[in-house]
Amino acid sequence: MKQFITLMEQEMAAAFEKAGYDSGLAKVTVSNRPDLCEFQCNGAMAAAKKYHKAPFMIAEEVAAALEGSTVFSEVSVVKPGFINLKADRTFVQEYLKTMAADEHLSIGQTDSPKTIIIDYGGANVAKPLHVGHLRSAVIGESIKRILRSQGHKVIGDVHLGDWGLQMGLIITELRKRSPELVYFDPEYQGEYPKEAPFTISELEEIYPCASAKSKQDPAYKEEAMQATYELQNGNRGYHALWEHILAVSIADLRKNYGNLNVEFDLWKKESDAQPYIPDMVQYLKDNGYAHMDQGALVVDVKEESDTKEIPPCMILKSDGSSLYNTTDLATLVMRRELYDPDEVIYVVDKRQELYFTQVFRCARKTGIVRENTQLEFLGFGTMNGTDGKPFKTRQGGVMRLEHLIADIGEEMYRKITENHEADPDEARQTARLVALSALKYGDLSNQASKDYIFDVEKFTSFEGNTGPYILYTIVRIKSILAKYSDGAQAAPVCSIGSAGTDSEKELQLLLARFGSSIEGAAAELAPHKICAYIYELANAFNHFYHETKILSEPDPARKAGLIALIDLTREVLECAIDLLGFSAPERM
Repeated sequence: MKQFITLMEQEMAAAFEKAGYDSGLAKVTVSNRPDLCEFQCNGAMAAAKKYHKAPFMIAEEVAAALEGSTVFSEVSVVKPGFINLKADRTFVQEYLKTMAADEHLSIGQTDSPKTIIIDYGGANVAKPLHVGHLRSAVIGESIKRILRSQGHKVIGDVHLGDWGLQMGLIITELRKRSPELVYFDPEYQGEYPKEAPFTISELEEIYPCASAKSKQDPAYKEEAMQATYELQNGNRGYHALWEHILAVSIADLRKNYGNLNVEFDLWKKESDAQPYIPDMVQYLKDNGYAHMDQGALVVDVKEESDTKEIPPCMILKSDGSSLYNTTDLATLVMRRELYDPDEVIYVVDKRQELYFTQVFRCARKTGIVRENTQLEFLGFGTMNGTDGKPFKTRQGGVMRLEHLIADIGEEMYRKITENHEADPDEARQTARLVALSALKYGDLSNQASKDYIFDVEKFTSFEGNTGPYILYTIVRIKSILAKYSDGAQAAPVCSIGSAGTDSEKELQLLLARFGSSIEGAAAELAPHKICAYIYELANAFNHFYHETKILSEPDPARKAGLIALIDLTREVLECAIDLLGFSAPERM
């Protein structure tokens, strides 16, 4: 279905044409002065230069052409040439009826679906998820859902780090601790054990221990580098250990990403791109794209328009080994062969912008991606504590993500149970949902590229611009609907009435803008725009609720209209929070 604002622009376009002006001037925007009007059109200002005429005169002619409009109930002209508009209540009512009957709730469906890959995990195996992994997972998951809601084929890829020095470090430390393991016997020819010789907890202790040793002992690091080389060049025992590391790590990662309500379609790893590297390197050499520079193989990616130095993209180091650049380019080769995406979006730390500039330019210059394939860098800022520094534990260490989720869950459980009795199991389940809303909304309500302060006390509040406040509003609506149903009255049908009060009309107008809000968030890859929209919608509903008799309304038809209106509000809010990656409980 068409967007609400599109229908208003069509009405304005017809009026501009009728008055003898270009219909392209008919852009309508939400008013920034709601005390004066609901919408406005500034096309007459732009028309003044084109038609050499006073904008006020043009605006008055366009306003006259709108006389008798069924879309606008009020049209006024304000100097020097602004056209102020108020939407007709019946027009709004009819739009909401159509919207309520639409399976997509007015979210526009694309005529040209794209295949889009979102790279938004980036965790390393053998390491626990920590708060630094939160933003990539939460932002990427939301963007995946937003783009899918428009009808695109969106593939989420975790893109795990599993092929670097950390593997060699773990293998080296295991060999020091348990040299008797069959994996270290070069003569062994049988099958290796199916069970891993370590648990996830042991693995998570082994890696930092090995990493610390390698920084203090050059000989230890040399051993780890040699183990990495042997793993990457076919050592059977090391490869079997690597498979154990993957299996144990991925099982734990699935659980922890699942606790965040984050799902990936692909669990691809750096190692999956390795088979594509030799042919890719040969292609770059054969076609003259790559050349030797101080022993390393590089591709020049600087451009004449650059205002700062963009170093060459290194493909192979002087010792012939590959780098992250190599793996990321080979991953693009793999993605083209397997999925042929129209767009690839990387949700990563904004400090990696220069690196991705190099990789993207190299991929385009060398034809690794199709000419019309869009490569998008979505860099996010840092999650900081209330002291303004990167978020840490009370002891000053990096906080594990599962501990942060658990801590917020305990805080929500305390708040839910402190003022009234509740079934402990139900309270725990509710606390989990509300905690997730606090965590995700607290992150997503900020523009992705900006650093933000993660304030647990603020984000877990049931008041203000928070996830719990949004959920509280949804639960309030569900409670009203449940009481209406308990009164043995028919289930609400789409009988939304014409707005009887200003607060009712404000709520209706906000609902009518849902589709365009999602459209804007999708175009800018900006979940924070959805957060801003639903906060405004929740405020509008609560204002309407406090001054409107709903269940005690004596007129059955009027009551049914109010019930249909708040049911649509619930649908929109629940659809929106699903796009953000969380859901609402039945009760709080």
